[in-house]
Amino acid sequence: MKDENFLKANNARSLWHPMTAPSDSLKNPPAIITSASGVRIKDVDGHEVVDAVGGLWNVNLGYSCQPIKDAIAAQLDALPYYSIFRGTSNDKVIELAEELRDFFAPDGLTRAFYTSGGSDSVETALRLARQYHKIKGEPGRIKYLSLKKGYHGTHFGGASVNGNANFRTPYEPLLPGCHHIPAPFPYRNPFNESDPAKLAQLCLQALEDEIAFQGAGTIAAFIMEPVLGAGGVIPPHESFMPGVAAICRKNGILLIADEVITAFGRTGAWTGSRLWGVQPDFSCTAKAITNAYFPFGAVMIAESVAEVFEKDESGKAAIGHGYTYSGHPVGAAAALATLAETKRLNVKDNAAARGKQLFDGLKALKDKYSAIGDVRGGHGLMLAIEMVSDRATKAAPDKAMPGRVQKVAL
Repeated sequence: MKDENFLKANNARSLWHPMTAPSDSLKNPPAIITSASGVRIKDVDGHEVVDAVGGLWNVNLGYSCQPIKDAIAAQLDALPYYSIFRGTSNDKVIELAEELRDFFAPDGLTRAFYTSGGSDSVETALRLARQYHKIKGEPGRIKYLSLKKGYHGTHFGGASVNGNANFRTPYEPLLPGCHHIPAPFPYRNPFNESDPAKLAQLCLQALEDEIAFQGAGTIAAFIMEPVLGAGGVIPPHESFMPGVAAICRKNGILLIADEVITAFGRTGAWTGSRLWGVQPDFSCTAKAITNAYFPFGAVMIAESVAEVFEKDESGKAAIGHGYTYSGHPVGAAAALATLAETKRLNVKDNAAARGKQLFDGLKALKDKYSAIGDVRGGHGLMLAIEMVSDRATKAAPDKAMPGRVQKVAL
């Protein structure tokens, strides 16, 4: 490895970082992580900290999970790559599909379409939703509905259904036909309603109003995270996602659950949809599916949707979509090992227990520090604090404050 002076001097010289202004990288050199073990990461200067984010919500089993490393190494020796486009497959993707079918059976999901990651999974679900309606003879169903403050990745489709201006404005114009309703966010919402149950009903009414305005026959799908992640960790009231599902069913609209963060135990349930007792039409997964050790994802598809595709003989169901690395055998091997370890360790119960512990600790911090306006959590290891300059007005903090807190914590 190059010495620390070389790494610090050259980080921003030839490299642009995601989700960061290039000028910021030039002015503020990042922590350069060089090793990790368990739940801890170590930087080039030897400082070691607990990785509270778990990579990017994806290292659910820590950095020392030997069975996954062994599976990757063995698969590199056996078959390091081959495509699963028409006419070829491989043993690992078939084995994994059966395992995923069993894992997602309570969610009513029985088929897998492999991707390279979360944004790919969202893009796939959005496309297949439109195609589903075309196969059924409703080609006018092309629009998408989603939540303000929702996050669905960085492809143009995902950015278009995103509900956060930071991920949209610089790249507009985006995909037409994408419409948003208020998120069930008790701390900040246009209804000035702090009661979660009442707010959920108001948001559901807004959804029904939007469907009536757009015309149900023009809408392909509604996409949502069971617990909103990047938008600020917003757990909806328990009535909200079931209410969305019922409205979608009534209007012939497909429900896409973006489970890229919430699947595989993070919420204290095996999936976010299961947490709320909902069976979606599509579920987008990635992240924890390989414990982050290999870029991989899968869209899980409901039996009722699969039947429409599989029974079609008109040619409309031919899928003209996929990725070079869809069904990568090394990724599939990593996912098989990850899924086995995830179940063996009963990650969901540990996430629930540790999440309660952390939630209680964050609420105690709120009691101590007036700079904390809101604490959100209560569903496994998805928690957040929102900082303010004034609790009464909920005014945003000085822009430098979160950075100062992060620096002190680090």
